[in-house]
Amino acid sequence: MNNDRIQQLIRFVQEEPGDPFNVYALAMEFIANQPEQARPYFDQLLREHPDYLPTYYHAAALYAGQDDRERATALYEKGIELARTQNNLKTLLELERAQRAFVEDGEDW
Repeated sequence: MNNDRIQQLIRFVQEEPGDPFNVYALAMEFIANQPEQARPYFDQLLREHPDYLPTYYHAAALYAGQDDRERATALYEKGIELARTQNNLKTLLELERAQRAFVEDGEDW
């Protein structure tokens, strides 16, 4: 995690609050080492930019990793639906693969 980059991204978010990429980049800075810090940024993206497709893969994985299976399931489903609507086949396949792994992992419980 790079604190200088985080500060720069926070400035970008403040300067361009309507740009979902800056919020997404900020969430991604936190996801590996401080996932709880990433969560509010993913939630902001889902609330303010529900058509920003890159959010769904990582947000669903975050919630799955935090054992919020209901929220993760909903995010995988919404992301898959959105990828179909946007005709983004690469992301659709990635989301479907991640969802299958998530479901199979849940069957082991």
